Amino acid sequence: MCGITGIYAFNEVGRFFSINTHKSNEQLQHRGPDFAKLYSSYYAGLGHRRLSIIDLNPEAHQPMSDETGRYTIVFNGEIYNFKSLRKDLEAKGCTFRSMSDTEVLLQLYINEGKACLQKLNGFFAFAIYDEVENSLFLARDRYGIKPLFYAQDEDKLIFASEMQAILAYNIDVNLDTVSLFQFLQLNYVPAPHTIYKQVYKLMPGTSLSIKDKKVKINQWYKPKLLFQEHLKFSNYDEAKLQLLSLLEDSVKERMVSDVPLGAFLSGGIDSSTVVALASKFTDQLNTFSIGFKNEPLFDETKYANMVAKQYDTKHTVFNLHTDDYFEHIFDILDGFAEPFADSSALPFYILSKKTRQKATVALSGDGADEVFAGYHKYMGELKARQQGIMTSALGQMMPVLEKLPKSRNTYWGNLFRRMHRLASSLELNAAERYWFLSSWATEAQVTNMLHPDLLESIDFAEYERRKQTLLGDIKGGDINEVLLNDVKMLLPNDMLFKVDSMSMRHGLEVRVPFLDHRVVEFAFRLPAEYKIKGNMKKRILQDTVKPLLPKALYKRPKQGFDVPLAKGYKTDLSEWVSSCLSTELVEEQKIFRPEYISHLKKTIDQTMNFDQNQVWGVLTLQHWWKKWSKKLA
Repeated sequence: MCGITGIYAFNEVGRFFSINTHKSNEQLQHRGPDFAKLYSSYYAGLGHRRLSIIDLNPEAHQPMSDETGRYTIVFNGEIYNFKSLRKDLEAKGCTFRSMSDTEVLLQLYINEGKACLQKLNGFFAFAIYDEVENSLFLARDRYGIKPLFYAQDEDKLIFASEMQAILAYNIDVNLDTVSLFQFLQLNYVPAPHTIYKQVYKLMPGTSLSIKDKKVKINQWYKPKLLFQEHLKFSNYDEAKLQLLSLLEDSVKERMVSDVPLGAFLSGGIDSSTVVALASKFTDQLNTFSIGFKNEPLFDETKYANMVAKQYDTKHTVFNLHTDDYFEHIFDILDGFAEPFADSSALPFYILSKKTRQKATVALSGDGADEVFAGYHKYMGELKARQQGIMTSALGQMMPVLEKLPKSRNTYWGNLFRRMHRLASSLELNAAERYWFLSSWATEAQVTNMLHPDLLESIDFAEYERRKQTLLGDIKGGDINEVLLNDVKMLLPNDMLFKVDSMSMRHGLEVRVPFLDHRVVEFAFRLPAEYKIKGNMKKRILQDTVKPLLPKALYKRPKQGFDVPLAKGYKTDLSEWVSSCLSTELVEEQKIFRPEYISHLKKTIDQTMNFDQNQVWGVLTLQHWWKKWSKKLA
């Protein structure tokens, strides 16, 4: 697990920018605190920051070249099946100088070219430079677990693991107003775009190659619905057995490490499943939970403790007060060189920081909700498509729901919020309903937020084109298409980006067994009723692991990893909120309508009846602007 950066110059002007490779590499120090090194050729430069996980010896350092010096790699991630791949390569006559998966990946590429990607089981972003052909090859893993940004102009192409490392090359960037509009809806900017017009995210399952100064992008892997294909099981019980076998194998592979390893344990089904399976392969697993001293609605440590006790893990609970979140907010926000407003990044940042004191690698349950249908919105979508008594009643209740208090900070407020969102979506078609339920603000709401001058600069035809591309899998079929769209859109742009950025801020590697491609492909071969039926979400996963987990886990509602920010807006964070919403800043920016900001300040001051995540999106955008807008041309 590491940080990578590099430049490929098309001409002498492009070569001049290679002097920034060192500065870019230093921006990634937190991703790889163990070692740093640069590689330089006439037209290419590569940088690497290493977090040592597999083979701690100097022979595994990067950038790594083959014995001829022709090929050089920088690699971020882990290849879990590297030992079997190495064995196959050795049978073909390859020799190795290290025990690392990096060298296996390099030799596999040398032998098989881009076809090597199909053989990889792992998560990765890497670049390989061929000095003889003066060619560069970049690739990103199937589901976007590892990030990779790039920027290209007539003189050069640069790439890096994080946005701030891209900006360290001192390239000219402009605000992408379509991306800004979508950010205010989604609280993230969906790939391949970023908040800057000149910078892109390489899409999951995609490679980029440069040869003879020509850039080609190729999608080498595409998640898809597979349940039309022949199934290798005859019934539901047989499917459960196959799922358990796949999950056991996935967890076992992700426990290979030459440094201390542990697992996050929230007390939910997903992380508890990972802990239960991991405990089969170690005498005593280190597990880590986060607790909320003064917010019992958000505290799950009771359930985590049950699982830890059942499997005799070496369990550590980090009990936090809301003040702890407020203390770390600026450390978190200052690290984002494009706005990102998933508030669950706050507790995950602290959990990662605390965990890194005792482990360098942590297993996580991320991905299970998207693959096996764990979110409340999936049940809502199912009910909406069925158009039964419940949805009819919700539609009739709309006038009442409009007036009820809606908040994520209380049980009833959160219930009213969810009911109102579903009721508001019932008249929409499947694609528009998906977009509505994925957004924190509607298009009309964002339009009312924005300054007229900014609205004039937005190409709404381009906005619609991007939106329809993001909704490509929503065609009115069964619920599997919604899961598939989340795997392509929500998972890499929000959930996995959060996990990577927050954990790597502390040099912690997080591995996600539910996103082994064999598990995901198996899940998309399952009929929808295997995942969600009646009032049961994640049906096959819950039924499969039920014998392994405490019964109490099945008698509790699903709890998200939310943060009680609303109170902080009025107390510890009030000064920051005032600075972000100051009249001077708003007038200087000309992003928001002054009257919208005035109303927002009044709402925050006088009531708790507001969507804290929508407000968080505005505040994080303002914080980003104050820190990074000087980079805009």
